[in-house]
Amino acid sequence: MSPAFGAMEVEHYSKGVLLEPFVHQVGGHSCVLRFNDKTICKPLIQREHQFYETLPTEMRKFTPQYEGVVSVSFEEDEDGNLCLIAYPLNGDHNNMENLDNSDCEPKSKLLRWTNKKTVLLENEKISKEWVRQHRKEEKMKSHKLEEEFEWLKKSEVLYYTVEKKGNISSQLKQHNPWSMKCHQQQLQRMKENAKHRNQYKFILLENLTSRYEVPCVLDLKMGTRQHGDDASEEKKANQIRKCQQSTSAVIGVRVCGMQVYQAGTGQLMFMNKYHGRKLSVQGFKEALYQFFHNGKYLRRELFESVIKKLTELKSVLEKQESYRFYSSSLLIIYDGKERQEVAVDSDPEDLEDLSEESSDESAGAYAYKPTASTVDVRMIDFAHTTCKYYGEDSVVHEGQDTGYVFGLQNLIDIIKEIREENNE
Repeated sequence: MSPAFGAMEVEHYSKGVLLEPFVHQVGGHSCVLRFNDKTICKPLIQREHQFYETLPTEMRKFTPQYEGVVSVSFEEDEDGNLCLIAYPLNGDHNNMENLDNSDCEPKSKLLRWTNKKTVLLENEKISKEWVRQHRKEEKMKSHKLEEEFEWLKKSEVLYYTVEKKGNISSQLKQHNPWSMKCHQQQLQRMKENAKHRNQYKFILLENLTSRYEVPCVLDLKMGTRQHGDDASEEKKANQIRKCQQSTSAVIGVRVCGMQVYQAGTGQLMFMNKYHGRKLSVQGFKEALYQFFHNGKYLRRELFESVIKKLTELKSVLEKQESYRFYSSSLLIIYDGKERQEVAVDSDPEDLEDLSEESSDESAGAYAYKPTASTVDVRMIDFAHTTCKYYGEDSVVHEGQDTGYVFGLQNLIDIIKEIREENNE
C-alpha cells in the first residue's frame, strides 16, 4: 500500500473527479468510465466486489488490480446534459491512498455529456457568447448524430478511419460505438432513477489499456454456461439459448467484442457481440486471425506470449476449488502501433532484442524492434461468479470450472493452429 494522499491531493480529490467515457470498452453491458489514465470505474455489483476483495493470490496477475470504491453522483443542466462526479466513499480517503490522482479533472471544470460526445467547458475562460454559439451548433448536429447512433447500434462490424495527424491514441476517443452505447444506457437509467436516488457506488479498477498507445482489445465470453445460480427461469433459458446458438456450447468461448487497429489503412475495426454470436467455429478462428492481423502482416511475434499466458491461466484455474466464473470474460490486449523497421546490417546496439520475424513479408533484409509493451491476458466481469467461500450462496459447486477450462484449452489450440498455418 502506498503512502496516504498529501493534504493537497486529498483536497483535490474531495472536490470530486469528473468521469469520462472509457473509449476502449468493446464488450459487456455495464457502463465503464475513465477515472484517470490508469484507473477505470464501473457500477458496484456486490458479488463482483466480493470477488475482488477475496481474490486468490495466484489469480491476481490475471485480473485487473482492485483499487477501492467511490460514490458517484450526477447533475443535470438546463439542457438535459449530465455530469458524473466521483467522490470518496462516505468522505473516507483511506481506501483511496493507493491511487495516482495527479491527472484527475477537478470539479471546477464542467463536463457536459451530449447525446453523442463529450465537451469540456471551463466556464471562467469561455464567454457566454461562445457558449450560446456552441449550443446552437450542437443542436444543429443533433438530428444527424442521432441517426448515426441508430446506425451504429445496428451495425455489427465497423471501420473508422483514424486521422494521420497527431498522436494516434488521441484520435481514438470518438471512435468506439460500443462504449457510447453502454454510456447512453447507463445515463438513461440514472436519469430515470433521479427522483429516488442520486448516489451510486462504483468500484475502481486498473485500466488495462493504459500502457498501450493504440490498444487492440479482444473480449471473449468464456465457458459453456453463462447464467448464474440465482438466474430466473427466463434468464436461464435465454442464456442457454445464446450458448447453444453460438460457439460457446461447442468450444466454450465466443467473441464478445473486438477493437483492432489496421496499420495498412489507418482504420480501426470494431466487432460487437451480436456478430460474435453468429460465428461458426471456423468463423471464430477467422476472427482470431483478424485480431492478430494489422492489415499489413500477421503479428506472429505475439503468439508465444499469449499461448504461454493462457496456459498458465488454465493451470491456475484448474486448482481453484468450487469457483464458477459464469458470464465472465477474458481480455487479450496488445499495442497496435506499428514497429520501427531497422536494417539487419545496422549497428549491433540497434539490433538488440530484435524480433526474428519480419515486419512485412516484402521487407526482405529488414527486421523490427518490438516495443516495450507486450500482449496481456486478463479475466474481467465477475457479477455471476460463485465459490464455496460465499456463505450466502445456496448452491456450492465442487472441483474446477470445467466449462471455462474447456474454453481456454480450445482457445489455446485454435491460436496454435493459426500459428502453425502461418509459420512462414
